[in-house]
Amino acid sequence: MDGRIMNDGYVGFSIIYDHATSSNQILWLFSVFGGIIMCKIAYELTGIISPLVFKGFIKLENKQKLEWKNRGFSTFHALFAAIGSMYFLVFSDLFDEHTKEELLVNRSSVSSDALLGMSIGYFFSDLAMIIWTYPTLGGLEYLLHHGLSLFAIVQSLLSGQVQFYILIVLFTEITTPFVNLRWYLDVAGKKNSTLYLLNGVAMFVGWLVARVILFVFFFYHIYTHFDQVKLVYYPMGYYTLLTIPPMLAVMNLFWFWKIAKGMMKTLTKLRKSS
Repeated sequence: MDGRIMNDGYVGFSIIYDHATSSNQILWLFSVFGGIIMCKIAYELTGIISPLVFKGFIKLENKQKLEWKNRGFSTFHALFAAIGSMYFLVFSDLFDEHTKEELLVNRSSVSSDALLGMSIGYFFSDLAMIIWTYPTLGGLEYLLHHGLSLFAIVQSLLSGQVQFYILIVLFTEITTPFVNLRWYLDVAGKKNSTLYLLNGVAMFVGWLVARVILFVFFFYHIYTHFDQVKLVYYPMGYYTLLTIPPMLAVMNLFWFWKIAKGMMKTLTKLRKSS
């Protein structure tokens, strides 16, 4: 048994060695730094544009301004990652099982590597800000979420494996703009507005579809393709795929329960007032 584990480990690291060509290493480096620069630009632009859109921005406390701008670049990354993931999963033939003989778990491309690298840059930037300003931008649950996400994406980028599943998880970031808009409206004093209510409903539906139902498909796909999943020879990557998504799913269910509870509370208030 020990010999098999050592052999799988050797094969796994050889996969990383083969995938980590000089050109790939340069691409990864530039994409990660590109993601960090993207966050910095979005952060600064949010600070410039926000006072023009919301006059009350200059009156906010420094902590609120910090979080406001932080949510600006998280929204930008969420849209970028969701659109990129949808392209590879739906419109590209990269993961089309009918067009290629290569195993689904082994497929990657230069552009998918670049997307993962830029997402690593985002998660690294956001995690650094959360730690530096802790607990202003979030508590332990955010540290856990970002840490797990970073670990999983890095594993996939280095090995070139299971990118199909990583992109499914990245697509769930599509719910982030609704979460951020809810916070913006709350801080702006628009909690009783129609837009706040509509955004809450959209957030509930989006979370249900992207972070609950999609995860059911995620686990079903792993189950029906487990013959390929077992061929992920990089041990850390294999066990990461089997452990981190369930942990994220539990966190998503917990947050979904809080979202549903909040929406029901809001709808109850509206019913009583009417």
